[in-house]
Amino acid sequence: MSKSMTSGNPAKLIFFFSLPLIIGNLFQQFYNMADTLIVGRTIGVDALAAVGCTGSLNFFIIGFVTGFTSGLTIPAAQSFGAQNFKEVKRSFAAGIVLSCAVAVIMTVLALFLTRPALMLLNTPAEILDDAVSYLRIIFLGISATVLFNLVSSIMRALGDSRVPLYFLTFACCINIALDILLIRIFHMGVAGAGVATVFSQLVSGICCCFYIARKMPMLQLSREDFYLTGNDMTRHLRIALPMAFQMSIIAIGALILQVALNSLGAVSVAAYTAAQKIDTLATFPLNSLGAAMSTYSAQNYGAGKMDRVRKGVFQCILMSLAFSIIMGAVNIFFGSRLAAVFVGEAETEVLKLAQTYLIINGSMYWVLGLLFIYRFTLQGMGNGMAPTIAGTMELVMRTAAALLLTGQLGFAGAAMANPLAWIGSCIPLSIAYYHITRKKKTAVS
Repeated sequence: MSKSMTSGNPAKLIFFFSLPLIIGNLFQQFYNMADTLIVGRTIGVDALAAVGCTGSLNFFIIGFVTGFTSGLTIPAAQSFGAQNFKEVKRSFAAGIVLSCAVAVIMTVLALFLTRPALMLLNTPAEILDDAVSYLRIIFLGISATVLFNLVSSIMRALGDSRVPLYFLTFACCINIALDILLIRIFHMGVAGAGVATVFSQLVSGICCCFYIARKMPMLQLSREDFYLTGNDMTRHLRIALPMAFQMSIIAIGALILQVALNSLGAVSVAAYTAAQKIDTLATFPLNSLGAAMSTYSAQNYGAGKMDRVRKGVFQCILMSLAFSIIMGAVNIFFGSRLAAVFVGEAETEVLKLAQTYLIINGSMYWVLGLLFIYRFTLQGMGNGMAPTIAGTMELVMRTAAALLLTGQLGFAGAAMANPLAWIGSCIPLSIAYYHITRKKKTAVS
């Protein structure tokens, strides 16, 4: 069910919109956490490292796809805020056409590049074959990723963040059951984890499509809605491509860092993998608040209500800071115990390194919270340039950490890469946000 965010208390709207996103992100992480937990405990540390070392390359490809599909729905949110419902349908149609094209292109490229890219990343020989097997299955499922991200994003663009959560929860249960079935019973190894993830995401995407067809008439399209012009495509690509490239630029930094991390050995890769899973769980409230700002700012920007955008950003910052302090403290004081869930208490060296990562990153979550808010707000207003520049800054900072700090400080240097990247990215985003909103205020005055 669609919901306008152009009236009412901003903090209340943002919080309750983000709440299903927080829960949804939790279940979405279960996709990967179920793989990690079952792989690490059932197959072993080498298999865990094989899944973990694919993360940066996976993010490079899948990040492009998710950034692209999310960007395609921002014009729909702006049109919804402006009460232009005919344009909402045309925007959805344009998103479908462009999503189909990117799904085909990225699937072919990703499958072709998987093994060469993993070898270029200096993936340890003992885990290379498993890493290739897992990643190719994930890339075969790019269409499922595109499907779910497009339909769930368009529903959120119209103010509905709850229904995608329901289907995601259902899919998560399927994913965990399939992990156990394919890995522990049918002994498919890491390939089973990949199949479970792809199939579960496909189910959640199909469920969203059925819901749209039955319950959301605003998104039920006719043939006329697909009579799109070059301007229609350009409008969407102008927002979607910078968001996609921004994600891939960030991922390049992660790829370079992965090379440095791989050189430290399988134990360091396993520790980084386990710590990242905990880190992701700790930061998804921040990500969800930021994602809520994308819809909130898009609708209010489309309605011409810049004062509400500014008020929403301020109130969202206060909520984000509270989450940052709480989650940072949990990881700093209990990080090693949480990491033991993935690898067991006996892997003392892995746990020690994971604790180092979580202390360094947990102390800087407040910067990440600001980064998400400024980035998603700017994207919601259709500004793709500033987030792309910020993504480039993340690339520079992660590369510096990989080439300089990892060589000097070892695993601790690699763990510093994220906080440095957050700082580097947050600076241009904050400058751009305050410059643009001040300019808009002056123009209105």
